[in-house]
Amino acid sequence: MKKAEADMFKKTFLQPWSARLLLLLSAAGPFQRAEGQVKFLKRSESFLGIHFDFHAGEDCTEIGRNVDLESVEFVLDQVRPDYVQCDSKGHPGLSSYPTRIGNPAPGFVADPLRIWREATRKRGVALFVHHSGVLDEKAVSVHPDWACADADGKADGRTTSVFGPYADSLLIPQLEEMSDEYGVDGAWVDGECWGTQRDWSPRALEAFRLATGVGEVPRKPSDPRWLEFTEFCRDGFRNYLRHVATAIHGHHPGFQFASNWAFSSMMPEPVSAGVDFISGDFSASNSVNSARFEGRCMVHQGKPWDLMAWSFTWKDGLYSTKSVPQLEQEAAVVIALGGGFQAYFPQKRDASIRKWQMGLMRETASFCRARQAACHRAVPVPQIGLIYSGKAFYRKAANLFSGWGGELLPLRGILQSLLESQFVVDIVMEHHLAGRMKDYPLLVYPEWETIEPEFKSELLDYVEDGGCLLLVGPAAAGLFGDVLDVRFGGESVAAVNGLEYGGWIAGIKSEFRRCIPGSTAEPFGRIYRDNDFSENPDAAATVTPLGAGKIAAVYLNLGERFLNSSTSVGRDFLAGLVKKLMPDPMVEVQGSHFVDVSLNRKEGRLIVNLVNTAGPHADENVNVYDAIPEVGPLEVSVRFPEKPGSVTLEPYHRKVRYRYGNGRIRTTINRLKIHEALVVQ
Repeated sequence: MKKAEADMFKKTFLQPWSARLLLLLSAAGPFQRAEGQVKFLKRSESFLGIHFDFHAGEDCTEIGRNVDLESVEFVLDQVRPDYVQCDSKGHPGLSSYPTRIGNPAPGFVADPLRIWREATRKRGVALFVHHSGVLDEKAVSVHPDWACADADGKADGRTTSVFGPYADSLLIPQLEEMSDEYGVDGAWVDGECWGTQRDWSPRALEAFRLATGVGEVPRKPSDPRWLEFTEFCRDGFRNYLRHVATAIHGHHPGFQFASNWAFSSMMPEPVSAGVDFISGDFSASNSVNSARFEGRCMVHQGKPWDLMAWSFTWKDGLYSTKSVPQLEQEAAVVIALGGGFQAYFPQKRDASIRKWQMGLMRETASFCRARQAACHRAVPVPQIGLIYSGKAFYRKAANLFSGWGGELLPLRGILQSLLESQFVVDIVMEHHLAGRMKDYPLLVYPEWETIEPEFKSELLDYVEDGGCLLLVGPAAAGLFGDVLDVRFGGESVAAVNGLEYGGWIAGIKSEFRRCIPGSTAEPFGRIYRDNDFSENPDAAATVTPLGAGKIAAVYLNLGERFLNSSTSVGRDFLAGLVKKLMPDPMVEVQGSHFVDVSLNRKEGRLIVNLVNTAGPHADENVNVYDAIPEVGPLEVSVRFPEKPGSVTLEPYHRKVRYRYGNGRIRTTINRLKIHEALVVQ
């Protein structure tokens, strides 16, 4: 070893860690951007990604030991992603790169983030970081005054206050550091809206009193002004998010920023902050149903979006890597809706990756790429609009955001029931429908307990002008009792009722509201008090003309029941009512209930996506499955104004034999493995 090298060794490795850290960083130097030489796809252009994180903790004393350029290049060459997301800080708050700012993990052998940047730069792959935001255990342990507090004023041990200095003192400086020193292209900031809580910290209370003039701050739901305080805390997060986005874009305009689950199902409202894309990691279990719901909540938000699947299941404190068909099925649901797809693989505690798992992602990536041309950034064709009322959700939500209190189960159940009858369904929020209600032949208001007067008026105008509105549940029906032409027989009652449809009865334990239909209200379906036809039944639903349209109401709850106690009778009853209101849908698929249908347009083509949802993906006792039963033959009928120039089946580029008559294309798909798209030119 030369003397100069020996001196550097002593300076670098024989000093306290804080001094070594600064020397390592200064030796590497800031990242030199070569914008004209390396072309990274923007997130708005990207389709496929791979995500790594490991939430570094005090046990991470040898970060980087088994991370080298060769292993990272192996990932990139196997998967060929548009972007990579790698770890920079998890919820424990210890950074997994040797930061000058904040709280680095205890020990580094090498700098993984710099290695990832070098490898991705060489191959033109964008690099994002996984960085915990609102959740930061270390920050609140070092600075207890940065924490949010519960109703008793006790500081939280995990969650920062969005009213405090955390964003300016730590979060934003670290994002700027990674942009300047490493040249990262953006950040997927985790632990955000879903981690934010109602906040009784001194700063939050002072801000609330200044904004409202209220002296006595509510502490529990029964207190006066509870909803006002709750909304104030939500506004605190919105302002925090705007501030972070504005600051990082001001520092580097090209930096691409997303807050995990912001403006999604967990935050059902218009995009009001400068996020560059919308993203979230859907459930590790019951993933197909999670993805089909979450994707539909994102697609109309006006931002590039993607969803992240977990490449593994987690149960009994252990995780199992999923199979190729399992992950492909999850990916298919996402890309069929027009979104981007990424999958999450945990890093080891030294930040290295498990190379053997890349075969799973390689096969899944190939599956997705074959379908990219037909799927990515396609635009949904309106058919059924299932209304997600953000206003009604926020009124009943136990948490500030997220819906983890069970508030979304009815909505999810109605969606799943409709999809299992092969209907094309969008999830639409109030702001999605502004000026475009007429685009939807049918709108469904599913078991919400409240409605804003202005929105109710807009819905009634829609019906008067020829639209069809379906209300599900006694509470939703009661909101429109003045136009249903029924006389209610007392308040709603909780009882085990027998729902009859098509000559079959099924028990559904649901709240039910009896009614007597008027002269214009047509009964639909029947409710018995027992699983027998021996008694006089009540109407399960009614259909009533209103102006040029129709309004129908179901007087029992179907959504949560379909998730937790499903019956084919309940599914077919809802499907029959939909067909009565919308007898000529653009797409009809017959042959299996295990087909998720989505209808899109892209570059002048009409695209019918068919996803096979068979298999045990919703069984909580099945962690990994390696076979998906094929379905078919499927009879597909598509309404189309003229005989098409061509009909092909993607991703095979195979011309399809079809019949055309009475304005409809009719064809048969003999078998469906996981996903195919019927493309009409």
